[in-house]
Parts: sequence; structure tokens; C-alpha cells
Amino acid sequence: QVQLVESGGGLVQPGGSLRLFCVASGSMARIIGMAWYRQAPGKERELVAAISWTGSTMYADSVKERFTISKDNNGNTVYLQMNSLKPEDTALYYCNAEATWGKGTTVTVSS
Repeated sequence: QVQLVESGGGLVQPGGSLRLFCVASGSMARIIGMAWYRQAPGKERELVAAISWTGSTMYADSVKERFTISKDNNGNTVYLQMNSLKPEDTALYYCNAEATWGKGTTVTVSS
């Protein structure tokens, strides 16, 4: 069973940057990729970015050119580098691997 723990969230001003971390533990044998989702207050959870173990990535249109998803060589940690943050990026960010979810880390973009 896989466990996911997110960190790196916080309060940042518009235009600022944050780097989120997702550390995976447990059996990763059946995991072929991981993803970041977010859920803003009053809104549905949405896919932000995903990465496969071959290195393929995809991004939501709203974060393209601003966010970058990457992983370490061991595949146990996935990162989300977030630049040029906007107030609309404020949300609880979740890490996902197949059917497993972390508890999330909060990102607040506000002046």
C-alpha cells in the first residue's frame, strides 16, 4: 500500500513562488505515475499536473508555463514548482498516485 505526504504549502504574495513536495512510501511497484490536484473553496477538485515514470508530463491550461512537475530519480518524491502565482491558485493541493491520495497542503496566494 502506498502512502503520500505533501508539504511545502504556505502563504505567498501574487507573483511569488512555492515548491510543493510529495513523498511516497510503501509499495510503488504498480504506480506508473503521479499527479497533483487542487481544490479551491466551493469548487470541485481539479487536475493540475501529472508525470509518468517515463517522464511524460501534462498540465492544466490554467497553470501551463507557470508550474513545473518533476520527480526524483528514485521516483519516491514528486515536486510541483509553482511560479507567478495568482490568487486563483489558492487551494488545497493534493498528491495522487493511482487510487491513493495524500491529505493535502494549503496554498494561499494573497497580498
